[in-house]
Amino acid sequence: MTYFSTDFTLGILGGGQLGKMLLAETLKYDIRTAVLDPSADAPARFGCQRFEQGDLLDYDTVYQFGKKVNLLTFEIENVNVDALEQLEKEGVTVYPTPKSLRTIQDKGLQKDFYKKHNIPTAPFEYFSSPTLLNESLIQGKWSYPFVWKSTRFGYDGNGVKIVRNDKDLASLPQGDCIAEEYASITKELAVIVARNAKGETVTYPVVEMEFHPEANQVEYVLCPARIPQTISERAQKIALQVAQSFESIGLLAVELFLTQTGEIWVNEVAPRPHNSGHYSIEASYTNQFEQHLRAILNLPLGSPKSKVAGVMVNLVGEEGYTGDVLYKHIEEVLALEGVTPHIYGKRQTRPFRKMGHITIVHPNIEIARIIAQKVKETIRVIAKK
Repeated sequence: MTYFSTDFTLGILGGGQLGKMLLAETLKYDIRTAVLDPSADAPARFGCQRFEQGDLLDYDTVYQFGKKVNLLTFEIENVNVDALEQLEKEGVTVYPTPKSLRTIQDKGLQKDFYKKHNIPTAPFEYFSSPTLLNESLIQGKWSYPFVWKSTRFGYDGNGVKIVRNDKDLASLPQGDCIAEEYASITKELAVIVARNAKGETVTYPVVEMEFHPEANQVEYVLCPARIPQTISERAQKIALQVAQSFESIGLLAVELFLTQTGEIWVNEVAPRPHNSGHYSIEASYTNQFEQHLRAILNLPLGSPKSKVAGVMVNLVGEEGYTGDVLYKHIEEVLALEGVTPHIYGKRQTRPFRKMGHITIVHPNIEIARIIAQKVKETIRVIAKK
């Protein structure tokens, strides 16, 4: 099929920042696009040929949108999989596949998948409610601390909590969940794997993620990760095993824990471009968004190698501010060498809302990290008075 400068239409479910950055690559290739998003102010609304407003979890909305495109992809996991499966039966190509998405949407199914395929992950147990989890604690089968995860609709740190005592347990919402062994973690890592329908794969370098202690959001992503080569090779091997087990088409971001005992555990995966790959826009030969496009269109995959070391700083809304956004001191940040801001186009800020990111490139990763710290301490994402 010919994709370039034709009537071929790529449909994208979700018009957030990931969709916006993916559209930069479709515009580069002159590929027609249609975007569906619940918000009339979605960041991706300006970069596509057709924008539709609608509920991504509504069967009819997703189905009718999908019938008007040639290939369907998504930038967020919370979409109606039943509609995707029906579209696939009727001949619409959907990548990543609905089968893999159905497993990934449910953290319980995801963990069972790892166990079935001998993929290393933290020991866990499924519970239909925190009440049954509490009974297991009383019986001595579990003890504090442990990690609680809602099986559905967790995102950006939501739906995950370290449970240290009875008070923490009592505050958990009802619903299906898993308890996971609390591990002493040395570093949190991630590896992005790209795979096309031909089975060709490429693996990006291992990145290191530093998290905000309260919001459980990524604050910094460093590439390359500051780990020994042997650990890096093992992490890439595990990530590739995960992608091949899912038979994923497109990008698969694999989040990993490096424990103090030297084990590498798969935490969870995302079948789409991912926060851990934003550095690649400036630092890689082929950025993650172009790579996702190449993979789902079954084109030759690009080189995932880095041209230079890169650090990404997340820009999130500052605590105590809600309203029309103001990026204070951004001019000072722009004056720094090797610094590139990405503003997502969200007019309203609120505490910890993802509003953009900044990439710092430098031949030396340690110097890049120092500049990133300066950027983080300088720029403020607040609301106008």
